[in-house]
Amino acid sequence: MDVAPGTIAIWSDIGCPWAHLAVYRLHATRARLGLENAVTFEHRPFPLELLNEQPTPRDVLAAEVPVVGAREPDAGWQEWAAPEWHWPVTTLPALEAVQAASAQDERAAEELDRALRVAFFAKSRCISLRHVILEVAEKCAAVDRDTLAGDLDDGVARRALIARFQAADGNEAIEGSPHLFLADGTSLHNPGITMHWDGRPGAGVPVIERDDPSVYDDLLRRAAG
Repeated sequence: MDVAPGTIAIWSDIGCPWAHLAVYRLHATRARLGLENAVTFEHRPFPLELLNEQPTPRDVLAAEVPVVGAREPDAGWQEWAAPEWHWPVTTLPALEAVQAASAQDERAAEELDRALRVAFFAKSRCISLRHVILEVAEKCAAVDRDTLAGDLDDGVARRALIARFQAADGNEAIEGSPHLFLADGTSLHNPGITMHWDGRPGAGVPVIERDDPSVYDDLLRRAAG
């Protein structure tokens, strides 16, 4: 896995609750350790809708969110509060926006990625929609909203997004969303979490057997060198 020093590469889907938890813990741990200038997060798209050939599953997330959210309430969570027909059928536009923002600056991509996750999980916003993505971007200090709008309209990052997913889909090292990689070869899928489903996903409930948030301290320190 090609990862630059001082970087944590994050393969994930914006609509994945486990990734929302991981990204929040990465940001919180980096801030607590004072490593904001030493470690960068590089978001690499792993769109589950392409992998599974289905929309973001409403029933699965309805079971996951209460369980995952209880681990880090400050990450921003709520049960879906908007009308059912506002549920985002795709996260590709949001993932594309983050890839486009990375061309401005990696910090712009970090900020937009985190804000889009909060918009979906904490505010029940339909992040499939162009105007919603741009409204979220407008509140991100590091993002040039007008440049992002032009890049989305031109499809600047769509080809790169699909190419990255295709590379990930054929790479057995990437187990799912989220999967983190460091320059030293460190590789962690859903860091610190061991879980299983009691029953079929969507009909049963996810059960967390083990949760060790301290792995994020080690990840950030390793990335910082």
